[in-house]
Amino acid sequence: MAGNDIEKLEEELKELIVQTLRLEDVQPSDINTTEPLFYDGLGLDSLDALELGVAISKKYGIKLTNDPEENRKVFASVNTMAQFILEQG
Repeated sequence: MAGNDIEKLEEELKELIVQTLRLEDVQPSDINTTEPLFYDGLGLDSLDALELGVAISKKYGIKLTNDPEENRKVFASVNTMAQFILEQG
């Protein structure tokens, strides 16, 4: 997988996060691809994760697992989400 592919996907995911969760004070460029999205990092919560999961499933046609621990790993950062989507594709 080329580096450009993951970088492009990370940028798409940042835009999807801002749009889906209607983050008024956050720009996609404000989101660090390796920082945590939940709690300490961007400060998202479990409802945000659910909304984001639905949006990602629809946009990329992937299925998330029912395993909360696995989903925590997938949604840890923009980078981990991008890696997961590329692996599923």
